[in-house]
Amino acid sequence: MITLHHLVQSRSNRIAWLLEALELPYQISAYQRDPKTYGAPESLKQVSPLGKAPVISDGELVIAESGAIIEYLIDNYDEQQQFRPKDGQALLDYRYWLHFAEGSMMPLLVMRLVLNKSLEKPMPFFAKPIIRKFVDGLNNMFIEPRIVPQLQQIEQHLAKHTWFAGEQLSGADFQMMLVLQLAAQRCDMSPYSQIKRYMQQIEKIESYQRAMKKLVAAEAGE
Repeated sequence: MITLHHLVQSRSNRIAWLLEALELPYQISAYQRDPKTYGAPESLKQVSPLGKAPVISDGELVIAESGAIIEYLIDNYDEQQQFRPKDGQALLDYRYWLHFAEGSMMPLLVMRLVLNKSLEKPMPFFAKPIIRKFVDGLNNMFIEPRIVPQLQQIEQHLAKHTWFAGEQLSGADFQMMLVLQLAAQRCDMSPYSQIKRYMQQIEKIESYQRAMKKLVAAEAGE
């Protein structure tokens, strides 16, 4: 049986969804973050040395990194070949968006998260306006001019396609779903009606709903 090693508030939901969509038997091993460092516990580092999630173990194999896990599961368990286009533009789009999520968009979202969290740290009262000005400057001058064109590109693509790789759900959607959820938390998404349509489309899928329920239960120790 496959084990999904899930660090709370990590990127494991995309893998849980794919496992559900493939109708594979799996179990979730949940790990709590260190309250001081927000890092992974030693128990997860014993599975994968960097302590990052998601990670899956399948027999003696241990696979980390979301894109690598998605490709492994599709290559080995997608017997009906549902989630990887065979050729043409759909295959190119599949590959592009599968790598775009972590290679282009996620670094900017993580940077914004870290910057915003820095304002929550205890500091002398006279330092906070200075730090806030610095954070606002980085957001406005570096992050925003880079992330807005990405969101616009996604909006334009989804205006022409039901899913990221054409008219069929694919591995690219399992990968992109999470970055768009995070973007909705950290960016002004009001101009992007197609992205909103796309996310609502995902939330109606039964395999997605089952995966989210199982992750919540695993985090609660149920």
